[in-house]
Amino acid sequence: MGRPVTVRPDPLRCCVHFINCLLLNNQLLCTIIMAIILFDNRFRRSLLPFTYTRAVAGLRFGILSIKERWEAWTQKPVFVHTDQYLQSLYAVAEKGDHIWIDASVLPDETVLDAILSLEHGSCFADETGLIAGRATIDFANFDPANSLQFFETIHDHSKLKRLEHPWQLMQWNDGMLRQDFDLVTKGRISQPIPATVNVLQAENIFIEEGATLNFCTLNAATGPIYIGKNTEIMEGSVIRGPFALGENSVIKLNSRVYGATTLGPSCMGGGEIKNTVMMGYSNKGHDGYLGDSVVGEWCNFGAGSTNSNIKNTAGEVKIWDINTNRYVGVGQKCGVILGDYSRVSINASINTGTMVGICCNVFGAGLLPTIIPNFSWGVNGTRYVLDKTLADITNWKKLKGHSLSEAETSAIRFIFDQL
Repeated sequence: MGRPVTVRPDPLRCCVHFINCLLLNNQLLCTIIMAIILFDNRFRRSLLPFTYTRAVAGLRFGILSIKERWEAWTQKPVFVHTDQYLQSLYAVAEKGDHIWIDASVLPDETVLDAILSLEHGSCFADETGLIAGRATIDFANFDPANSLQFFETIHDHSKLKRLEHPWQLMQWNDGMLRQDFDLVTKGRISQPIPATVNVLQAENIFIEEGATLNFCTLNAATGPIYIGKNTEIMEGSVIRGPFALGENSVIKLNSRVYGATTLGPSCMGGGEIKNTVMMGYSNKGHDGYLGDSVVGEWCNFGAGSTNSNIKNTAGEVKIWDINTNRYVGVGQKCGVILGDYSRVSINASINTGTMVGICCNVFGAGLLPTIIPNFSWGVNGTRYVLDKTLADITNWKKLKGHSLSEAETSAIRFIFDQL
């Protein structure tokens, strides 16, 4: 996939100088000349369990979230349009001449340039639906299921690559890590690599300010390695790229990390990790294996917990698709899909191709089942009590200096009540 030409020096910073914000009726409104609005298409449920608790634009793989990536590409303020029960998590743009883009679209350079060159009233669409369009649309009235009605001129386009399933976040992480590395580091100078660090292909390593690493090994011959701000890689750890360590994250002593792996902001990694995306604020800090997996935010793996990522027969792995209520084939390797706010007990044996919902306390004897629904307490059908769910999430957030917001609480209550 091609890399967009136009980038800014530090894509992780918000483009606040484009925005004039005010508070009206307890809702943040932003007046701007033109912005990008990333909308959830009508298939957003195919990305469950992660889109229970966030918009598609909030998904992270590579180094950046989808929203952060569009900010970096376009140097414009980016807003998010999602389901009503999640909208309070995101600022709302005032009505104006904006570019509306399907958040699941993964554009190449040619497509990106075409999107940014759209004339008012025109759009691109493929067989899935709207790709992107420029128009003046009332934010509250935009309907992703009938989005083409807002545009006078519709240009047909060949089918574009989109995120359609949660396991694609780890299957496509290798390519996205390489793309994001170029995007984030272009025109910038890395902090020096400490003398005690063993290095292969130092030119493929970028270290942000405040990172601490000594007596570890970084092998960037297999892919680029990005080490974020205020991170730490403890002694004895060995990392093979492509790899990204998000801001304020830590790799524990003697850890082994294989690409393609992403640890988002404020994560903790330990033991053995391979080809895994941890979106942020999650911990896998002890010995045990985590491979070919996708982990949401505010998750935790107890000491000794391990997942299987391949069947003993080496046959196709099938995993439960929450949206269609059926098992689907995902290839030869797939570990665990773990929704936000879910935690796994010590010494847990996680089966190949396991789907875990949000807000679960996962524990049980022997090999765990491959389907663990939202709000599970254990694996025998007991449901997590909502007030205890919220109290336990609050406790985990306090460990990282955060609190559970009213908007997050409201979203969790809504999901709980809908089940």
